[in-house]
Amino acid sequence: MFIRKITAFILFGASILFCCSFETGAAEISMSAPETSAVSAILICSEGNRVLYEKNADQRLPIASITKIMTAVIALEYAAKDDKLITFDNSMSAEGSSLYLEYGDRLRLSELVKGMLCVSGNDAANAVAIGIAGSIEAFSELMNNKASELGMMNTHFVTPSGLDAEGHYSTARDMAVLCSYAMKSPVFADIVSRKNLEVSFEYPENKKRSCVNHNRLLSEYEGCTGIKTGYTDKAGRTLTSCVRRNGTELIAVTLNDRNDWADHKALFDYGFSRCTRLRAAAREQCFSLPVVGGDSDEITVSPETDCFCTGIRGEESRLEYKLVMPHFVYAPINKGEVTGSLCCYLDGRRIAVVPLRAAMSVETEKGEK
Repeated sequence: MFIRKITAFILFGASILFCCSFETGAAEISMSAPETSAVSAILICSEGNRVLYEKNADQRLPIASITKIMTAVIALEYAAKDDKLITFDNSMSAEGSSLYLEYGDRLRLSELVKGMLCVSGNDAANAVAIGIAGSIEAFSELMNNKASELGMMNTHFVTPSGLDAEGHYSTARDMAVLCSYAMKSPVFADIVSRKNLEVSFEYPENKKRSCVNHNRLLSEYEGCTGIKTGYTDKAGRTLTSCVRRNGTELIAVTLNDRNDWADHKALFDYGFSRCTRLRAAAREQCFSLPVVGGDSDEITVSPETDCFCTGIRGEESRLEYKLVMPHFVYAPINKGEVTGSLCCYLDGRRIAVVPLRAAMSVETEKGEK
């Protein structure tokens, strides 16, 4: 049912709470939580980083090449100001997966990020770190500062590549937070969504390298948008992935998981069975607001647009609304003028704010100035 016309006399800064429910479509039954092979795992809805599933999510573990998510975040934020040229030298060499850079190669920072994320080039990660900070150690400090800024309290970085090193660790929960942050960058999200891409060199001139993304879920799971794979002998298989369907974005992280592809598919199936789109505001809602000095004593105000957010099935009845409007307004009022706001809360957490706009114009009453 939609809220019918309600008269509200409240001051800006004050509030009135009321409950409301909207039709959200046919109910669906949630699946049972899956069993995973991971030592540690988590599934979150990126809208509010709400946890849908977790298993040992705060256990500190080596994380292998999903480390490069943080390296890429720092590199792209740096490149947005200065997409500098970096010349590859022997100090940047690394074992393991590689972009196969050679001594004297020159690439833009943003191009190195492509190779680092798509084919997990450890040499590209080292080139980024040394090119930005001058040394692996100095860049690791930047990584740890960023982790602290994001609230990743159980994370410590030592290498930009994720190769095994003493004291290099994170948790499934912390990495989910990082993934959520990283995927908000359009440049990052575009890179990790590509099944294939090309890395361009400044020197040798016209040199290019074709890269095939290691992330099988891009081809095997509907709506997958990234993000990063990893493996070392110590860490085992690590995987972070992101799927978006009908406005809902879920992120899964598994650490030390021998069956990660199947586990991520099962986690996403479970997550989407639990999620629904909550209608936080509807244009059909209307409220009355008194008018002083006008040719009408009141005006009708309504949310400027429908507003939806992701919630968990069964939460619809717990939505609460805070209506914020002045005690009255003076004429004249123009149709479409903002007159207040409607705030939607779920269990005390604000999930949406929608401006209220006048549905009609009110002229000054004749004889009034």
